[in-house]
Amino acid sequence: MKFKWLPLLMASSIGAMSAQAAFGSEVELLVGSYTQGKSQGIYRLQFDSQSGRLTPEPLQVFKAANPSWLTLSRDQRRLFVVNENGQGQADVVGRVSSLSIDPKTNQLSLVNQVKTLGEEPTHSSLSGDERYLFVANYGVHAEPGGSLAVVPINAQGELQPVTQMSSHPSSRVNPERQMSAHVHSVVSSPDGKFVFASDLGADKIFVYKYDPAANPEHPLVAADPAYVQLPAGSGPRHLLFSKDGKHAYLTTEMSAQVFVFDYADGQLKQRQALELAYGQPAQNRAAGAVHASPDGKFLYVSNRGKANEILVFAINPANGELTEIQRRSVEGDHPREFALSPNGKFLLIANQMSNAIVVLERDPQTGKLGKTLQTLAMDAPSDLKFINRP
Repeated sequence: MKFKWLPLLMASSIGAMSAQAAFGSEVELLVGSYTQGKSQGIYRLQFDSQSGRLTPEPLQVFKAANPSWLTLSRDQRRLFVVNENGQGQADVVGRVSSLSIDPKTNQLSLVNQVKTLGEEPTHSSLSGDERYLFVANYGVHAEPGGSLAVVPINAQGELQPVTQMSSHPSSRVNPERQMSAHVHSVVSSPDGKFVFASDLGADKIFVYKYDPAANPEHPLVAADPAYVQLPAGSGPRHLLFSKDGKHAYLTTEMSAQVFVFDYADGQLKQRQALELAYGQPAQNRAAGAVHASPDGKFLYVSNRGKANEILVFAINPANGELTEIQRRSVEGDHPREFALSPNGKFLLIANQMSNAIVVLERDPQTGKLGKTLQTLAMDAPSDLKFINRP
Protein backbone atom coordinates (compact mmCIF):
# COMPACT_ATOMS: atom_id res chain seq x y z
CA MET A 1 0.00 0.00 0.00
CA LYS A 2 1.37 3.39 -0.94
CA PHE A 3 0.75 6.69 0.76
CA LYS A 4 0.52 9.85 -1.30
CA TRP A 5 0.38 13.47 -0.28
CA LEU A 6 -2.20 15.96 -1.38
CA PRO A 7 -1.19 19.64 -1.17
CA LEU A 8 -2.39 21.81 1.65
CA LEU A 9 -5.71 23.38 0.76
CA MET A 10 -6.78 26.96 1.39
CA ALA A 11 -3.17 28.11 1.45
CA SER A 12 -4.14 31.76 1.41
CA SER A 13 -5.98 31.39 4.71
CA ILE A 14 -3.24 29.55 6.63
CA GLY A 15 -1.57 32.72 7.83
CA ALA A 16 -4.81 34.04 9.26
CA MET A 17 -5.53 30.72 10.95
CA SER A 18 -2.07 30.64 12.50
CA ALA A 19 -2.57 34.11 13.91
CA GLN A 20 -5.85 33.06 15.46
CA ALA A 21 -4.25 29.92 16.86
CA ALA A 22 -1.81 32.09 18.81
CA PHE A 23 -4.78 33.34 20.82
CA GLY A 24 -5.98 29.84 21.53
CA SER A 25 -9.29 29.91 19.64
CA GLU A 26 -8.21 27.57 16.87
CA VAL A 27 -7.24 23.94 17.35
CA GLU A 28 -6.96 21.13 14.85
CA LEU A 29 -8.97 17.94 14.57
CA LEU A 30 -7.76 14.68 13.05
CA VAL A 31 -10.47 12.52 11.49
CA GLY A 32 -9.98 8.82 10.76
CA SER A 33 -12.30 7.12 8.30
CA TYR A 34 -13.23 4.03 6.33
CA THR A 35 -12.13 4.23 2.70
CA GLN A 36 -14.37 1.71 0.92
CA GLY A 37 -16.39 4.68 -0.38
CA LYS A 38 -15.32 8.23 -1.16
CA SER A 39 -13.10 8.88 1.82
CA GLN A 40 -9.36 9.07 1.13
CA GLY A 41 -7.94 8.56 4.62
CA ILE A 42 -7.05 10.96 7.44
CA TYR A 43 -8.34 14.53 7.38
CA ARG A 44 -6.85 17.49 9.26
CA LEU A 45 -9.51 20.08 9.98
CA GLN A 46 -9.45 23.46 11.69
CA PHE A 47 -11.83 23.86 14.65
CA ASP A 48 -12.84 27.16 16.22
CA SER A 49 -13.15 26.46 19.94
CA GLN A 50 -15.16 29.64 20.49
CA SER A 51 -17.85 29.23 17.84
CA GLY A 52 -17.74 25.43 17.70
CA ARG A 53 -17.39 25.27 13.94
CA LEU A 54 -15.17 23.19 11.70
CA THR A 55 -13.66 24.70 8.56
CA PRO A 56 -15.25 22.78 5.65
CA GLU A 57 -12.06 22.46 3.60
CA PRO A 58 -9.33 20.28 5.11
CA LEU A 59 -5.88 21.61 5.86
CA GLN A 60 -4.49 18.25 4.73
CA VAL A 61 -5.69 14.92 3.42
CA PHE A 62 -3.37 12.02 4.16
CA LYS A 63 -4.17 9.08 1.92
CA ALA A 64 -4.38 5.78 3.76
CA ALA A 65 -6.43 2.59 3.68
CA ASN A 66 -9.12 2.41 6.39
CA PRO A 67 -7.37 4.54 9.06
CA SER A 68 -10.21 3.82 11.47
CA TRP A 69 -8.52 4.49 14.84
CA LEU A 70 -6.00 7.18 15.74
CA THR A 71 -3.62 7.13 18.72
CA LEU A 72 -1.64 10.24 19.64
CA SER A 73 1.59 10.18 21.61
CA ARG A 74 1.72 12.14 24.85
CA ASP A 75 3.63 15.03 23.24
CA GLN A 76 1.34 14.88 20.18
CA ARG A 77 4.24 14.65 17.78
CA ARG A 78 3.48 11.09 16.73
CA LEU A 79 0.32 9.52 15.42
CA PHE A 80 -0.25 5.78 15.25
CA VAL A 81 -2.98 4.61 12.90
CA VAL A 82 -4.61 1.21 12.52
CA ASN A 83 -5.40 0.28 8.92
CA GLU A 84 -8.53 -1.81 9.40
CA ASN A 85 -8.04 -4.11 6.43
CA GLY A 86 -9.20 -7.69 6.02
CA GLN A 87 -10.94 -10.26 3.86
CA GLY A 88 -12.98 -8.83 0.99
CA GLN A 89 -11.19 -5.47 0.97
CA ALA A 90 -8.69 -3.95 -1.45
CA ASP A 91 -5.94 -4.71 1.06
CA VAL A 92 -6.58 -7.95 2.93
CA VAL A 93 -3.69 -7.43 5.39
CA GLY A 94 -4.20 -5.69 8.73
CA ARG A 95 -1.57 -3.00 9.25
CA VAL A 96 -0.59 -0.21 11.60
CA SER A 97 1.19 2.98 10.55
CA SER A 98 3.43 5.46 12.35
CA LEU A 99 3.16 9.12 11.32
CA SER A 100 5.08 12.15 12.50
CA ILE A 101 3.32 15.43 13.30
CA ASP A 102 5.32 18.56 12.62
CA PRO A 103 5.42 20.51 15.91
CA LYS A 104 4.91 23.86 14.11
CA THR A 105 2.57 23.08 11.23
CA ASN A 106 0.92 19.79 12.34
CA GLN A 107 1.71 18.40 8.89
CA LEU A 108 1.45 14.59 8.84
CA SER A 109 4.26 12.50 7.34
CA LEU A 110 4.61 8.73 7.09
CA VAL A 111 7.36 7.19 9.22
CA ASN A 112 6.71 3.51 8.51
CA GLN A 113 4.13 0.73 8.54
CA VAL A 114 4.05 -2.89 9.73
CA LYS A 115 1.61 -5.81 9.56
CA THR A 116 -0.47 -6.54 12.66
CA LEU A 117 -0.58 -10.30 11.92
CA GLY A 118 -4.35 -10.19 12.19
CA GLU A 119 -7.41 -8.87 10.38
CA GLU A 120 -9.44 -5.71 10.95
CA PRO A 121 -7.26 -3.99 13.58
CA THR A 122 -9.83 -1.73 15.17
CA HIS A 123 -8.12 -0.07 18.15
CA SER A 124 -4.68 0.70 19.53
CA SER A 125 -3.11 2.33 22.57
CA LEU A 126 0.37 3.13 23.83
CA SER A 127 2.02 1.59 26.86
CA GLY A 128 2.56 4.08 29.67
CA ASP A 129 6.23 4.44 28.76
CA GLU A 130 5.33 4.63 25.03
CA ARG A 131 7.73 1.78 24.16
CA TYR A 132 4.96 -0.39 22.68
CA LEU A 133 1.76 -0.03 20.72
CA PHE A 134 -0.96 -2.50 21.74
CA VAL A 135 -3.20 -3.35 18.79
CA ALA A 136 -6.64 -4.97 18.90
CA ASN A 137 -7.10 -7.18 15.83
CA TYR A 138 -10.87 -7.52 15.83
CA GLY A 139 -11.04 -10.23 13.15
CA VAL A 140 -14.57 -10.11 11.73
CA HIS A 141 -14.51 -13.70 10.49
CA ALA A 142 -14.40 -16.70 12.80
CA GLU A 143 -11.22 -17.77 11.02
CA PRO A 144 -8.74 -16.47 11.99
CA GLY A 145 -10.69 -14.46 14.58
CA GLY A 146 -9.26 -11.70 16.73
CA SER A 147 -6.04 -11.21 18.65
CA LEU A 148 -3.94 -8.80 20.68
CA ALA A 149 -0.69 -7.74 19.01
CA VAL A 150 2.30 -6.08 20.69
CA VAL A 151 4.26 -3.74 18.42
CA PRO A 152 7.54 -2.27 19.72
CA ILE A 153 8.42 1.36 18.89
CA ASN A 154 12.01 2.54 18.59
CA ALA A 155 13.39 5.93 19.66
CA GLN A 156 12.74 7.38 16.19
CA GLY A 157 9.06 6.50 16.36
CA GLU A 158 9.40 3.60 13.93
CA LEU A 159 7.18 0.58 14.45
CA GLN A 160 8.96 -2.75 14.72
CA PRO A 161 7.53 -6.14 13.69
CA VAL A 162 5.01 -7.70 16.09
CA THR A 163 6.83 -9.54 18.88
CA GLN A 164 3.91 -10.97 20.87
CA MET A 165 0.45 -12.23 19.99
CA SER A 166 -2.35 -13.33 22.27
CA SER A 167 -5.74 -14.85 21.47
CA HIS A 168 -8.55 -15.98 23.73
CA PRO A 169 -11.17 -18.74 23.70
CA SER A 170 -14.57 -17.43 22.65
CA SER A 171 -17.81 -17.74 24.61
CA ARG A 172 -19.74 -19.00 21.53
CA VAL A 173 -22.92 -17.67 23.12
CA ASN A 174 -23.96 -15.79 20.00
CA PRO A 175 -23.45 -18.09 16.98
CA GLU A 176 -23.18 -15.16 14.58
CA ARG A 177 -20.77 -12.92 16.49
CA GLN A 178 -18.98 -14.96 19.14
CA MET A 179 -17.61 -18.07 17.46
CA SER A 180 -14.07 -16.76 17.91
CA ALA A 181 -12.16 -14.06 19.76
CA HIS A 182 -12.84 -10.45 18.73
CA VAL A 183 -10.51 -8.13 20.62
CA HIS A 184 -12.14 -4.71 20.44
CA SER A 185 -9.83 -2.55 22.54
CA VAL A 186 -6.64 -2.69 24.60
CA VAL A 187 -5.84 -0.10 27.29
CA SER A 188 -3.28 0.31 30.07
CA SER A 189 -4.04 0.97 33.71
CA PRO A 190 -3.35 4.53 34.92
CA ASP A 191 -0.15 3.41 36.65
CA GLY A 192 1.01 1.60 33.50
CA LYS A 193 1.52 -1.72 35.30
CA PHE A 194 -1.37 -3.64 33.73
CA VAL A 195 -3.02 -3.97 30.32
CA PHE A 196 -6.69 -4.78 29.74
CA ALA A 197 -8.01 -6.35 26.53
CA SER A 198 -11.79 -6.23 26.02
CA ASP A 199 -12.80 -9.23 23.92
CA LEU A 200 -16.30 -9.06 22.43
CA GLY A 201 -16.11 -12.69 21.33
CA ALA A 202 -15.16 -14.00 24.76
CA ASP A 203 -17.41 -11.89 27.03
CA LYS A 204 -14.32 -11.14 29.10
CA ILE A 205 -11.77 -8.45 29.84
CA PHE A 206 -8.37 -10.13 29.83
CA VAL A 207 -5.78 -8.77 32.23
CA TYR A 208 -2.01 -8.75 31.69
CA LYS A 209 0.92 -7.58 33.75
CA TYR A 210 3.17 -5.21 31.85
CA ASP A 211 6.77 -6.26 32.49
CA PRO A 212 9.16 -5.33 29.65
CA ALA A 213 12.20 -5.64 31.94
CA ALA A 214 11.64 -9.40 32.24
CA ASN A 215 11.24 -9.94 28.50
CA PRO A 216 11.28 -6.98 26.06
CA GLU A 217 9.88 -9.13 23.24
CA HIS A 218 7.02 -10.48 25.37
CA PRO A 219 6.20 -7.67 27.82
CA LEU A 220 2.70 -8.96 28.63
CA VAL A 221 2.17 -11.77 31.14
CA ALA A 222 -1.25 -13.08 32.17
CA ALA A 223 -2.26 -11.62 35.53
CA ASP A 224 -3.91 -13.49 38.39
CA PRO A 225 -6.87 -13.44 38.02
CA ALA A 226 -6.39 -13.48 34.26
CA TYR A 227 -9.75 -12.03 33.27
CA VAL A 228 -12.95 -10.28 34.34
CA GLN A 229 -16.09 -12.22 33.45
CA LEU A 230 -18.95 -10.29 31.82
CA PRO A 231 -22.53 -11.52 31.28
CA ALA A 232 -23.01 -14.12 28.55
CA GLY A 233 -23.58 -12.51 25.16
CA SER A 234 -22.79 -8.99 26.39
CA GLY A 235 -19.85 -8.34 24.04
CA PRO A 236 -17.41 -6.00 25.87
CA ARG A 237 -16.12 -3.18 23.65
CA HIS A 238 -14.31 -0.18 25.17
CA LEU A 239 -12.84 0.40 28.64
CA LEU A 240 -12.09 3.83 30.10
CA PHE A 241 -10.39 4.64 33.40
CA SER A 242 -11.64 7.55 35.50
CA LYS A 243 -9.67 10.75 35.89
CA ASP A 244 -8.54 9.77 39.41
CA GLY A 245 -7.69 6.20 38.33
CA LYS A 246 -9.91 4.63 40.99
CA HIS A 247 -12.71 3.48 38.68
CA ALA A 248 -13.25 2.18 35.15
CA TYR A 249 -16.18 2.26 32.75
CA LEU A 250 -16.94 -0.40 30.15
CA THR A 251 -19.39 -0.43 27.27
CA THR A 252 -20.81 -3.79 26.18
CA GLU A 253 -21.76 -3.59 22.53
CA MET A 254 -24.20 -6.46 22.23
CA SER A 255 -26.16 -5.96 25.45
CA ALA A 256 -25.96 -2.14 25.33
CA GLN A 257 -24.82 -1.64 28.90
CA VAL A 258 -22.25 0.42 30.75
CA PHE A 259 -20.46 -1.22 33.67
CA VAL A 260 -18.77 0.64 36.51
CA PHE A 261 -15.78 -0.97 38.23
CA ASP A 262 -13.66 -0.10 41.23
CA TYR A 263 -10.01 -0.41 40.27
CA ALA A 264 -6.93 -1.25 42.35
CA ASP A 265 -3.70 -3.11 41.62
CA GLY A 266 -4.76 -4.77 38.40
CA GLN A 267 -8.21 -5.83 39.59
CA LEU A 268 -11.61 -4.61 38.42
CA LYS A 269 -14.51 -5.17 40.80
CA GLN A 270 -17.99 -4.47 39.48
CA ARG A 271 -19.88 -1.75 41.29
CA GLN A 272 -22.74 -0.91 38.93
CA ALA A 273 -24.36 -1.97 35.64
CA LEU A 274 -26.72 0.31 33.71
CA GLU A 275 -28.94 -0.47 30.75
CA LEU A 276 -28.68 1.87 27.79
CA ALA A 277 -31.67 0.46 25.92
CA TYR A 278 -34.09 -0.44 28.77
CA GLY A 279 -35.36 -3.70 27.28
CA GLN A 280 -35.74 -2.25 23.80
CA PRO A 281 -35.42 -4.56 20.77
CA ALA A 282 -32.08 -5.85 19.51
CA GLN A 283 -31.82 -3.20 16.80
CA ASN A 284 -31.55 -0.56 19.54
CA ARG A 285 -28.61 -2.28 21.20
CA ALA A 286 -25.20 -1.29 19.88
CA ALA A 287 -23.19 0.48 22.57
CA GLY A 288 -20.04 2.10 21.28
CA ALA A 289 -17.71 4.82 22.45
CA VAL A 290 -17.20 6.02 26.02
CA HIS A 291 -15.46 9.24 27.07
CA ALA A 292 -15.36 11.46 30.15
CA SER A 293 -15.44 15.25 30.33
CA PRO A 294 -12.10 17.02 30.82
CA ASP A 295 -12.94 17.69 34.48
CA GLY A 296 -13.91 14.05 35.11
CA LYS A 297 -17.41 14.96 36.32
CA PHE A 298 -19.47 13.51 33.44
CA LEU A 299 -19.45 10.37 31.31
CA TYR A 300 -20.70 10.15 27.72
CA VAL A 301 -21.65 6.91 25.94
CA SER A 302 -22.86 6.34 22.39
CA ASN A 303 -25.56 3.83 21.54
CA ARG A 304 -25.89 3.11 17.85
CA GLY A 305 -28.28 0.77 16.00
CA LYS A 306 -31.70 2.35 15.66
CA ALA A 307 -31.25 4.29 18.90
CA ASN A 308 -28.49 6.64 17.67
CA GLU A 309 -28.12 8.49 20.98
CA ILE A 310 -25.50 9.95 23.24
CA LEU A 311 -26.24 9.21 26.89
CA VAL A 312 -24.93 11.61 29.52
CA PHE A 313 -24.17 10.49 33.07
CA ALA A 314 -23.09 12.42 36.15
CA ILE A 315 -20.20 10.73 37.95
CA ASN A 316 -20.41 10.49 41.74
CA PRO A 317 -17.01 11.76 42.92
CA ALA A 318 -17.15 9.61 46.05
CA ASN A 319 -17.65 6.18 44.46
CA GLY A 320 -17.62 6.61 40.67
CA GLU A 321 -21.25 5.55 40.26
CA LEU A 322 -23.28 6.94 37.37
CA THR A 323 -26.60 8.76 37.25
CA GLU A 324 -28.21 9.29 33.87
CA ILE A 325 -29.05 12.94 33.23
CA GLN A 326 -29.73 13.14 29.49
CA ARG A 327 -30.31 11.29 26.24
CA ARG A 328 -29.55 13.23 23.10
CA SER A 329 -30.04 12.28 19.46
CA VAL A 330 -26.83 12.27 17.43
CA GLU A 331 -28.71 13.78 14.48
CA GLY A 332 -27.48 10.99 12.23
CA ASP A 333 -26.75 7.30 11.95
CA HIS A 334 -24.16 5.09 13.70
CA PRO A 335 -22.12 7.33 16.03
CA ARG A 336 -18.98 5.20 15.91
CA GLU A 337 -16.88 7.68 17.88
CA PHE A 338 -17.09 11.15 19.39
CA ALA A 339 -14.80 13.65 21.07
CA LEU A 340 -15.16 16.50 23.52
CA SER A 341 -13.37 19.71 22.57
CA PRO A 342 -10.35 20.55 24.74
CA ASN A 343 -12.23 23.43 26.40
CA GLY A 344 -15.22 21.16 27.14
CA LYS A 345 -17.75 23.43 25.39
CA PHE A 346 -18.56 21.15 22.46
CA LEU A 347 -19.04 17.49 21.59
CA LEU A 348 -18.26 16.29 18.07
CA ILE A 349 -19.77 13.06 16.73
CA ALA A 350 -18.52 10.86 13.88
CA ASN A 351 -21.73 9.51 12.37
CA GLN A 352 -20.30 6.76 10.19
CA MET A 353 -23.40 5.62 8.31
CA SER A 354 -24.88 9.07 7.64
CA ASN A 355 -21.48 10.38 6.49
CA ALA A 356 -21.18 13.46 8.68
CA ILE A 357 -19.52 15.04 11.68
CA VAL A 358 -22.07 16.69 13.96
CA VAL A 359 -21.07 19.41 16.43
CA LEU A 360 -23.20 19.83 19.56
CA GLU A 361 -23.12 22.57 22.14
CA ARG A 362 -22.21 21.44 25.68
CA ASP A 363 -22.67 23.09 29.05
CA PRO A 364 -19.49 22.43 31.07
CA GLN A 365 -21.32 23.09 34.34
CA THR A 366 -24.28 20.73 33.89
CA GLY A 367 -22.66 18.35 31.41
CA LYS A 368 -25.76 18.47 29.21
CA LEU A 369 -25.68 18.66 25.44
CA GLY A 370 -27.46 21.49 23.69
CA LYS A 371 -28.29 22.54 20.16
CA THR A 372 -26.70 21.29 16.97
CA LEU A 373 -24.20 23.87 15.71
CA GLN A 374 -22.94 22.22 12.55
CA THR A 375 -23.32 19.14 10.37
CA LEU A 376 -20.26 18.71 8.16
CA ALA A 377 -20.37 16.18 5.34
CA MET A 378 -17.59 13.60 5.70
CA ASP A 379 -17.63 10.12 4.18
CA ALA A 380 -17.60 7.31 6.77
CA PRO A 381 -15.86 9.10 9.68
CA SER A 382 -14.71 6.67 12.35
CA ASP A 383 -12.51 8.48 14.90
CA LEU A 384 -11.84 12.02 16.09
CA LYS A 385 -8.71 13.24 17.90
CA PHE A 386 -7.82 16.84 18.76
CA ILE A 387 -4.29 18.19 18.46
CA ASN A 388 -4.11 20.53 21.43
CA ARG A 389 -0.63 21.53 22.46
CA PRO A 390 -0.08 24.32 25.05
